[in-house]
Formats: sequence, C-alpha cells, structure tokens
Amino acid sequence: MKNLTSNIIGGIAGAIALNVLHQVVKQFVHEAPRVDLVGEEALSKGLEKVGIEPPTGNALFTATMAADLVSNAVYYATIGMGKKKKNLVYHGAAYGITAGIGALTLTEPMGLNDAPVNRTDATKVMTVAWYTIGGIVAGAVIKALRK
Repeated sequence: MKNLTSNIIGGIAGAIALNVLHQVVKQFVHEAPRVDLVGEEALSKGLEKVGIEPPTGNALFTATMAADLVSNAVYYATIGMGKKKKNLVYHGAAYGITAGIGALTLTEPMGLNDAPVNRTDATKVMTVAWYTIGGIVAGAVIKALRK
C-alpha cells in the first residue's frame, strides 16, 4: 500500500509541476508550448464524436485542465510501478522525455493541430523539457515518500 500511495502522490506532484510550467511560462514566453490548446481541441472533438456538446470558454479550459491533471497524474504514477525500482528520478526523466516526444509526434496523426507544440524549435524543446521536469518531480517525490 505504501508504494501505491507514493506512486499516486508522486504522479499528482509531477502533473501539477507540468501544468504549472505550461501555464506560467506561456504568460511570459511567446514560443512556449500551448498544450492546453491541443487538449481543448482533443476534448471538444472527443465529446462531439459521442454526441455531447462540448463546453466553451472558461468551462472548456477548466475541463481540459482537470482532464490533463488526471491523465498526467495517472501516467506519472506508473513511474514507480513494477518490481522494486531504483533510480526513480531517472525513470521519471525517461517517462517525461517519452511523453514530450509523444506530444510532438502524436498530435497530427490523432487529427489534432500540432502547431501549439511544434511551431518553433524552441517550442519543441520546451514541450519535451516540461514533460521531463514533470517526470523528474514525480520520480523524486515517489522516491522521497518511500524512504
């Protein structure tokens, strides 16, 4: 139970770190990735496909942030799963790099606009970096809670 709890808390910490980075940096850096826009588009299209009218404006943003926090927390929580892992911070970095690369390469094949994460080289680097930082935070928190 201790590992499950530490995984969940670590996953939440990583997801919060990721989302705080995205939301704060976009206020100051024009080239910052806009994963929120990709998320809003994905949520809207997904709801429309099942016949549900998607929210708009602040309601859409709030729903997207909630879905993003949950999905990233679940993803980052898996960093500590499996056999007793050592080097959880390195595993977190690897998970984060993988998620960042996925954000760059999977948006267009999923029918989503990839410009918010791919518009410049700086945007691409920041996209991967933010996910990597989220993974590192998750791994570090899981490791700390297991001690």
